[in-house]
Amino acid sequence: MIKTIKFATTTAALAVGLSASASVMAADTTLIVGTWLPPTAAQNAVVWPTWAKWVEEATEGRVEVKIEYDVGHPKTYFQLVEDGVIDAGFSYHGYVPGRFKLPLAVEQPGLGVGAEAASVALWRTQQKHFDKANEFVGLELLGMFTHGPGQLMTTKPVSSIADLEGMKIRTMTSPLLLETYTAFGASPIAMPWGELIGGLKTKMVDGQENPTIWIEAYDLDNLTNVMTYTGHGQYTTAVMANADFYDGLSDADKQLVQNASQAALDYILDVAVELDATGLAKIKETNPDYIINRLTAEERAPFKERAKAVEAAFVERAGERGAAILEQMKADLLTAQQ
Repeated sequence: MIKTIKFATTTAALAVGLSASASVMAADTTLIVGTWLPPTAAQNAVVWPTWAKWVEEATEGRVEVKIEYDVGHPKTYFQLVEDGVIDAGFSYHGYVPGRFKLPLAVEQPGLGVGAEAASVALWRTQQKHFDKANEFVGLELLGMFTHGPGQLMTTKPVSSIADLEGMKIRTMTSPLLLETYTAFGASPIAMPWGELIGGLKTKMVDGQENPTIWIEAYDLDNLTNVMTYTGHGQYTTAVMANADFYDGLSDADKQLVQNASQAALDYILDVAVELDATGLAKIKETNPDYIINRLTAEERAPFKERAKAVEAAFVERAGERGAAILEQMKADLLTAQQ
């Protein structure tokens, strides 16, 4: 009998972990991978084909990988996984801010670090603080990571707080992102991804932020005029499995899932850095008149000062533990960069 494992994620971290457990659980297994991203997205064009090749070669063809698209909206993934509609998935914590308050600590503006250091610090802080908060009840957390820093794209140049004053900036639904741009003097608008391109075309918003690879992949540089590196933000992503599904694995398979998931995060982070660099290179090649602005340390200073208000808001939301979490996060960031 062919066993089918329901599976939805776009990260090799979880995928590699379950490929290992799948090869132990059944000799003939079809692993159905669901993703909410289109086939042309970098994760589907680069990560998944590589992962599928690893799985099929490692199992000598006993495990066949099938990728299916349009498996729900990312904001529903935590519930889809918890309810067992799918057995595993990934999503951004900011889509469910009422449930996930603590992981947003790594999105504090002004940290000025890359995806690798931020991801290492996020996981260390999760193990020391977040576990106790039980925000993942009903889920088995297999990993967390961050994307490369979000870049600010606008129709007008931005080099100061004054330049951002009153600008309508599209963000995701994360309360921390909304608080960040409010502190910076802008007028943030929480807008679904599907409305962003229309919002830019109709001037409903004056700009938006996303990692570089998303900007190039979706042609957003042709809808704005300037990309500004402010060094102010990361986006957190959780990779999780349904708790009942995970508990049904043998102890050996559970360890394979955990070990492989963590080891594969290195691959994902390398790919993220590479894709950001590729995206920037393509923007320069295809849109040579596009302005790329990197703020100096002196220009960033006022933004860092304004960021203190965002830290205070996080502490207020997180309660007494908030200050300790931020202190731990910053200490882990320093260690991760050494």
